[in-house]
Amino acid sequence: MGDPRKQKKKYVAPKKPFDSDRFEQELQMIGVYGLRNKRELWTHRTELSNYRRQARNLLALPISEREQNERELVNKLARLGILTTDPTLDHVLDLTMENLLERRLQTVVFRKGLASSMHHARQIVTHGHVALDAARVNTPQRLITVAEEDRLQYTPKSALNDASHPARIAASDAARRVSAEGFEGSDKFDRSDRSERPARQDKPEKTEPVTNEAIGPVGGDVNE
Repeated sequence: MGDPRKQKKKYVAPKKPFDSDRFEQELQMIGVYGLRNKRELWTHRTELSNYRRQARNLLALPISEREQNERELVNKLARLGILTTDPTLDHVLDLTMENLLERRLQTVVFRKGLASSMHHARQIVTHGHVALDAARVNTPQRLITVAEEDRLQYTPKSALNDASHPARIAASDAARRVSAEGFEGSDKFDRSDRSERPARQDKPEKTEPVTNEAIGPVGGDVNE
């Protein structure tokens, strides 16, 4: 039967490991979109980099040679909802991380009002409460096409089908809040209050225990 296929790494780590500006941007995206760790973010960043590299390579070719490959690339991104109508290779070069993160299953579930927050959306996806055409989907990082978005629903046996379920009520309240305040205002990751945190207090120094030698001989003459 042969050896099992070797799993390849799906992301490329940043070339500069320590960059405070990048740290802030990554932490904000992780908090806003409810990602598990930076590896998930780097996976989508590598995917975006591959799309942009394909676009640059196609732009270097004559129009007659790149026409078919260009149409396949832009149509794929349009089906995923990453690009809008009448997309071109220039639009591919203008893509950002937010364009891909908005098409994640986790994000779409929250956008549709099936969950009360991004983290709740990840929970119900991984626990098998979300279905696509009655087929369970439990991969939060999966990119959802525009056609699949309308077919997302709760699984038939999920307890969330009950409209009186507390999670359903919280999800409805969150959907109304998002429509009123916007997505950024509803689940934004704020790190501006770090300077207001109390300073770390040093631990008290340990005192050495008193020994018999320091006290003196026991039972000695008090007149000495």
